[in-house]
Amino acid sequence: MINLYFIGSAGSGKSSLTGAFNGWMENQRYNTITVNLDPGIENAPYVPDVDIRDWIKLRDVMKEYGVGPNGAQIIAADLLALNIDEMKEIIESMEPEYVVFDTPGQMELFVLRQSGKFLIDTLGAERSIIGFLYDPVISKTPSGLISLMLQAASVQVRFNVPFLNILTKTDMLKDEERDRIMNWGANILDLEDAIQSEVPTLKSQLSIEFLTALRSFGASQNIIPVSSTYGSGMEDIYTTAQQIYFGGEDLSKG
Repeated sequence: MINLYFIGSAGSGKSSLTGAFNGWMENQRYNTITVNLDPGIENAPYVPDVDIRDWIKLRDVMKEYGVGPNGAQIIAADLLALNIDEMKEIIESMEPEYVVFDTPGQMELFVLRQSGKFLIDTLGAERSIIGFLYDPVISKTPSGLISLMLQAASVQVRFNVPFLNILTKTDMLKDEERDRIMNWGANILDLEDAIQSEVPTLKSQLSIEFLTALRSFGASQNIIPVSSTYGSGMEDIYTTAQQIYFGGEDLSKG
């Protein structure tokens, strides 16, 4: 069983990708389930097989603790830890080959709260993969891409599990924009050249300094382009995940 966690900033397309990847897996006749970890989600583009809202309702948290929506999200993130054992039992009873996790819209609620790491460890860090989502609009500029690369590096350090870099919503990009982003991700020197070609500003100077730190971290990464709207890139996510844990061997189809 592989646990695949989609993590990214608000609006990066986590829920859409969860639904699209799950749909692709089902079409391939693989045994996959989805888990929603966002108690505040509304109108999800898929029906979760396991849903944190069955245990934690944001309105109930707001009423019980006398807080607003933001405070309730923080409390709910911590309350998640109380339900992990029961969630684990339900997930394992379904005997899935892949479990796809849709994490909270506010990335820091999962990444920085202790409950996020506790959940990954409890459900099996040794068989987990994080898919970090790159927002296409932010990624179009060199400084924007570097800011996302820094976020990705911090998530990777935090959880220390295999990592996929995923550029979402590529249907919103021109072909040359998509190719440029992918090249920047794979070739740090090209990204540095792009920054230096900008008009010198404090932001560009900081970007170069951050890029130097990322280079020492080994930040050059292949980025998988996907479109949840058109279903493109789903096979690439699956193939890369299989390569990580099974040397590329295909799952047996049900």
